[in-house]
Order: sequence, then structure tokens, then C-alpha cells
Amino acid sequence: MKRRPHKIVSVVLLVVLIAGMGMACRIQSLESRNKRWAENTETAGKILTESGKKEAQKQTDGTENDAAAQNAKRVFGDEPAELYARSAVLMDADSGRVLFGKDADVVRPMASTTKIMTCILALEYLREHPDQTIEVSDQAASQPKVHLGMQKGEVFYIKDLLYSLMLESHNDSAVAVAEGIAGSVEEFAKEMNVKAAEIGCKNTHFITPNGLDAEDEGGVHSTTAEDLAKIMRYCIMTSGEKETFLEVTRTKEYQFQDTDRKRTFSCHNHNAFLDMMDGALSGKTGFTAEAGYCYVGSLRRDERTFIVALLACGWPDNKGYKWKDTRRLMEYGLEHYHYREVYRNTVPDKLLVVDAFDPEIPYQTSEKISLRVKNSEKSKKILLREEEEIRMEIKTIKCKKAPVKKGEKAGTVSYYLADEKIAENVVVTERAVEKRTWEKCMKIVTAKFLTLESLVWYVKYV
Repeated sequence: MKRRPHKIVSVVLLVVLIAGMGMACRIQSLESRNKRWAENTETAGKILTESGKKEAQKQTDGTENDAAAQNAKRVFGDEPAELYARSAVLMDADSGRVLFGKDADVVRPMASTTKIMTCILALEYLREHPDQTIEVSDQAASQPKVHLGMQKGEVFYIKDLLYSLMLESHNDSAVAVAEGIAGSVEEFAKEMNVKAAEIGCKNTHFITPNGLDAEDEGGVHSTTAEDLAKIMRYCIMTSGEKETFLEVTRTKEYQFQDTDRKRTFSCHNHNAFLDMMDGALSGKTGFTAEAGYCYVGSLRRDERTFIVALLACGWPDNKGYKWKDTRRLMEYGLEHYHYREVYRNTVPDKLLVVDAFDPEIPYQTSEKISLRVKNSEKSKKILLREEEEIRMEIKTIKCKKAPVKKGEKAGTVSYYLADEKIAENVVVTERAVEKRTWEKCMKIVTAKFLTLESLVWYVKYV
């Protein structure tokens, strides 16, 4: 019987075409099924996963929520119980977390602790105007004691007056600095309030640059112990002039003259805390009849930095109360709070991607891809008591339609101390996934068809 190669080829091609169309239809059917399944799945939103089914069951039972509630209300029993100050705060300067508070959010006058804000604003201004001078006005020269004793018409460098401001707490120097920077005390007070808001102070109102008792339409010159600690934290940890601030406030003795060199002035640092404890870093005292004795100070030891803020800490003759309270709070922090690693090596569940297309596995319409915690390699330390525990929550998307980009956000890993979120990392995809389309499927079919046709041609003619 005579062979008819062309008929054999035609039959083979017809079979391939039919098979290809069948595969395309099958792919389209799978796409429709996956779309319906994805739509149902995505209505469930994001799921919370943590260390697998065991942690999920704990949340279902409510045991973890109960523990968190108990931890939020816990009283350790060894906090400083008897303080002279009516308002007090111990703050971790690194995180800004309040470690201990006594009427921390009660608004009170703050006397000359005000001057830490005056000083840091002046230092930030001097960054662009290092040799700025100021001619003493009537208002500056008429300020009550404690004062430098400057006279109207004298000219000083602002940078020299900062030592008078912070070492001796001179009220006239504060007004001169304010006028030299903003033109008037009123305008400078506006700058002080703007900066306070930027720092995160919620109950602070500045009227004067020196902290003398005052009142205007906005209220009395006042703050809270927590806000005052926030301002000190900005001065020593955050501001671009933090090192200069520390240099000024830690200086023991300083001498300067007016610009005409007619008079010489000497300043002595009255912050006794600097010689009271190892690691004492900076601070500012204050007193008025309304405020009583006030103090804000900081200490750094073993990589830990603490801030203490005290308001209404006694009246005459109890000038030493503030030093006793400061030592008590600092020692409490040093004894009970230590740094601990809180980030764990966490591997989130994989993400199911539907309507996916992989040229290497064209028949597969969905796939699971790995996720990773972004920046998880970076160590994170938190100042904690031994009894305190960090709770971790992983929230990831269970299912997503293609396309998916590499590094696309797929969830978060959050760290909680009681009910307060103290840190968070983003969960991202490890790789990209293309979206399945009819065109891509047909391209695969066509490629396989051409390959078979070429093989048949080779068998026939070669």
C-alpha cells in the first residue's frame, strides 16, 4: 500500500489542534473556578496567624486576651510609693515610654525648667546664625531675680547668654535670647508652643521664655510631668543640636563679656544632680511661688538613658526634696529595667496566589509563594522589667489574585507590651507572580503545537 505522509501529518496536526483547544478550555475553566474561590476567600479579609494553630487556639480560648488585660492592670508592687513631688515621671529616653508615672498628665506650672525649651530653640537658631548678637531691651533689663544684671543698651552674643540661662537660670538672659531670635517674647512663645506640639506635648502652654508665672487667653504657663520629660528627650536624644545642648548644660564654669568688653560675667552650674550619681547627664532646676520646686534631669548608664521630670516637689524650706525624688526614681529604673531582644525569627505562612501563570508549569493556575518579614535581620532592643512580656501578632493575607510584585506588602508583624504597640515590621512577598491571561495560555499552546509540527516534518523529510 502506498504511503501518504501528508495525510499522516494532517491527522497529527488535527489531533494536536484539538488537544490544544481542549487544554485552553480546561485552563479557562480552572481560571473561572479559581476566580470564584478567590472572591469568596477575599471576603474573609486578613487572618491573624501566630506560631501556627497553637497560638490561634489560644486566641480562640481568650486566654491571651485575658493575660494582656491582666498585664495592663498589673502593679509590680515595688514602684516608688512615697515621692515628695505631686507629679512625677520616669521615662525611657530611647523609646519615650513612661516607665513610672504619678499624676503624669496633671497640668502644673513648671518654673525655670521652661528654659530647656528656650535653650534648644536658641541652639537650633544659632546653627544658621552662630555669631548673632542682641542689644538688651528695657524688658530684658527689668526682669526679676535670679538675673545676670544686664543693662539696657549692652550687647551680648546669644551663645554666651545660653550659659547664663542654663547654669545660673538668669531670667533677663532668657528674655534677651527670646527677643534676639524672634523679635519679642510673644513671638518666641509661639515658636515654643509650635515646637512643643511637634515633639508630641499635649498639655503644654508656654507664655514666657524664663518660666515665671504668667497667664494669658490660652491659660497659665504650664505643662505636665510627661510633657516635660518629652521636651528633655527631644533636647538630649532627637534634636540636631543635642550634643551642643549637653555641652552647655554640663559645663561647670563659664566666663564671658559683653561685646564691648566692658564687663565680665562668671557662671557656675547649680545642677547638683551632675555630681550626685554616676552617669548623670543633664538637667534643669526651677522654682516659683506657684510651681514650687521643679526638676527635669537625665542619666545614662550601661547604654540605658533615663529621664526624670518632677513638678510641685515641695516649697521652702524643702529645696532638697527634688534631689531625693530624682535619685529614688533613677535607682528604680536602673534596678528594674534592662534591655531585651524582642524581635523573633518569624516565618509567616505562605501566600496563595490565584489566577497565577508560570511558563514552566503552564497547567497550574494557582501557587503558594513565600513571605518574609522586612528588616527582621535588624536587632531591636526594648527596655523591660523582668516580669514584662512582649506579645507578637502576625497578620497576613491568606489569598491574593495575581499579579503580585516582589516585595509587595502582604501583612505585618506587630509587637505589643500589654495593649501598647511598641514596634512593627512589614511582611512582604519573596517573588513576583504573573497574571494568567488567555493570550499567555494560547502562546503556550501555539509553542507546543509548532514544536510537534517541526518534529513531524523532521521525521518525514530528514
